[in-house]
Amino acid sequence: MKSFWKMHGAGNDFILFDDRDLTFPDQDHDLICKIATPKYGVGSEGVILIQPSETADFRMRFYNPDGSEVEMCGNGARCVSKLAYEIGAAPSEMKFDTVAGVIAAKILAEEQVELTMTEPKDLKLNGQLELDGEVLTYHFVNSGVPHVVIEVDDVDSIDLPTMGAAIRYHQEFSPRGTNVNLIEITGTDSLKVRTYERGVEAETLACGTGMVACGLIAGTLGRVSTPVNITCASGDVLGVNYRSTDEESMENVTLTGPAVHVFKGEINIEA
Repeated sequence: MKSFWKMHGAGNDFILFDDRDLTFPDQDHDLICKIATPKYGVGSEGVILIQPSETADFRMRFYNPDGSEVEMCGNGARCVSKLAYEIGAAPSEMKFDTVAGVIAAKILAEEQVELTMTEPKDLKLNGQLELDGEVLTYHFVNSGVPHVVIEVDDVDSIDLPTMGAAIRYHQEFSPRGTNVNLIEITGTDSLKVRTYERGVEAETLACGTGMVACGLIAGTLGRVSTPVNITCASGDVLGVNYRSTDEESMENVTLTGPAVHVFKGEINIEA
């Protein structure tokens, strides 16, 4: 039997394991799928491992429900930061390794965690994408993982599952695909966002790297000022801040939001 924690960040839920002893069979992607599958397993939008690191306080490994390992997850990173602090794997101000690079985190009051993200890359503004015979204007940035951002007048009026899947698998973003975000400007420093998440293959209640991507692109386009308050599908508000070094370069990117415990349990990973 192995202990796990169920946590969520703004409705984006995860199963976390303390794997500092490296006993979790992380190469068994079928097992990860079974654990993450609702009704048959614990159910979540990701499985996260806390593993040892030679260069930071710990190493974060993140797996999507389909068993694929991805570079980074902002909401998951807040949850793993909070848990690592609670189990003594890291101090209240910490650094941890991810595939995307080293992330710094700070435990705040009232279940809030602030992340200092890796520097964004591959920024592309005002790209053109043909979809179902129409040409869409899109923006792109890798905020730890790849994200397409499309501005619309009303995010709730869009069939995101259909549009998101079409863009996620579009040849423009092959072979690895992309996450897809719709943004609606709601104020001088605020956005409303919906996200279709690669690996989950569905709309998610929140996506931390997606919120960062949306805040960066909306700010770079001059549509909002920073810090940006972003309301995700769960109704939670996340804060994104950064400093512009020039028109298309950003640094000191931070994401602030909740990290909440749901329950703790045990699972027989050998069964």
